[in-house]
Amino acid sequence: MSPAVKDIFADWSLPIWLTTSVVLTAVIYVRGWFAIRKTRPAQFTEQRLASFLSGLAVLWLAIGSPMDGFADAMLSAHMIEHLLLMSFVPPLLLYGLPVVPLLRGLPVFVRRTIIGPLLRVSPLRQFSHWIVTPLVAWLAMNLTFLAWHIPGAYDFALEHENWHAFEHLCFLFTSCLFWWCILRPWPAERRLRTWSILLYLVSADIVNTLLSAFLAFCGRPVYSYYLDHPNPFQVSAADDQVLGAVVMWVFGSMVFLVPAMIIALRLAGMQPKNVESPSRRTTNL
Repeated sequence: MSPAVKDIFADWSLPIWLTTSVVLTAVIYVRGWFAIRKTRPAQFTEQRLASFLSGLAVLWLAIGSPMDGFADAMLSAHMIEHLLLMSFVPPLLLYGLPVVPLLRGLPVFVRRTIIGPLLRVSPLRQFSHWIVTPLVAWLAMNLTFLAWHIPGAYDFALEHENWHAFEHLCFLFTSCLFWWCILRPWPAERRLRTWSILLYLVSADIVNTLLSAFLAFCGRPVYSYYLDHPNPFQVSAADDQVLGAVVMWVFGSMVFLVPAMIIALRLAGMQPKNVESPSRRTTNL
């Protein structure tokens, strides 16, 4: 193990607040999962449970483990962190159908005195439906993604730990909105998928591609933080930036385009195989 890696592990300390939050969320979900599984065993399978818990594990790995130290030192590691946070954690969590298990897992007193009254507030319900409309969710995620990659905002977040944590919350929250519109986890209303969902995914990939291409081909380090804090791995800021851009470009595009291809194939398969001939329709008329 190189001295630089040893230093990162030596500087790491267990994030108590994050770890407690992740463990508590897992306990609440598991408790609710067992409760709802009694009446819906076919819907709440072990795969749903494993998916949600895996999402929490990846969340902790991205921002709670020593990986966060590597992300502070290298832009490429930071891009991997953001990729995990925005593109892997939300689908894993949402595939676990988290809404009802998390509610059922809470103590009855909390559900009746706090959550229940909140859910009955009409403006709050309307707002919750509004923020998961496709246009709002798409804009929320992509504008947040671009805004935090503006050099001033990016450097500021790295220099200020609390703002860095807020940045991560922004990425996680808006990405959950984005993927909600694709997965629509129960009890959200199921909607028939149309070809517009492909535009939703491909246009998000275009945003990711444009930013990645700029970082890869601009020919200079964009973020002054990595010039003021050279990484301990003897990788130049310019080379590190290109590597980070490649990670964003290749793996980020796969996250959008693979689901788009799967959905396109399913939509194509929904077309009727046997179409009546014109003469048959004329006869029926």
